[in-house]
Amino acid sequence: MTNRVDIIVPVYNERENFLVFYNYVLAQVRSEWKILVVYDFPEDSTLTTAAPVAQKDPRVRLIFNPARGALNALKTGFKKAEAEAILTAMVDDPPEVLAKIDEMNECFYREGADLVAASRYMSGGSHTGGSFIKGLLSRLAGLSLHWLIRLPIHDATYNTRLYRRSFINSVTIESSRGFEVALELTVKAHLAGKKLREVPVEWRERTIGQSRFKILKWLPAYLHWYWYGIKNYWLGSRPKKSLKA
Repeated sequence: MTNRVDIIVPVYNERENFLVFYNYVLAQVRSEWKILVVYDFPEDSTLTTAAPVAQKDPRVRLIFNPARGALNALKTGFKKAEAEAILTAMVDDPPEVLAKIDEMNECFYREGADLVAASRYMSGGSHTGGSFIKGLLSRLAGLSLHWLIRLPIHDATYNTRLYRRSFINSVTIESSRGFEVALELTVKAHLAGKKLREVPVEWRERTIGQSRFKILKWLPAYLHWYWYGIKNYWLGSRPKKSLKA
């Protein structure tokens, strides 16, 4: 399992996107990898394309998520992952993001990082398309935390993250809604003095299917972890040392 990365992908009726995702990883990712496809119900259309692939390629595992929902899918994937490097990704991540898997994995092992973020807002990264409000809020959250609590990355909310398994096993996940878990884990890793690094990515709005991200539904959960980071940083739970990116 030397330098292997386990890629967790929660799915929900992603029949077309899964094949695009798998074929890209198969053709372009040089690192040793496994893909953990986490699904909620047997009727999920993703299985019509993922099941035949899993039968032919043992590096693809289909994992049933009995609790359902994106957050529980990630937690189920964390429990099933075996590599020290665990990447959370979406099957609709654009090719420009998937092209950075090797760079993120190499950074993780080379620098002994506990978390490597795919960053849209650092130098060399970009965010194109999608909701203007969603993009503005995610940019403001990342950049303000970078300055207010010395978070050593510029993108605090993007779910495509690479985590050290020992860190994931040491932390209690308290998120209750969904993808805000990326912000929770990032803030908690920083406050615990873990080593955070980032790699620039070019993100573009998905072209197949429809995004399930709802701003009004998830905004309170993101705000909770945003203020959690600021409050705990300034009230004494600061990182033991500054870890610059």
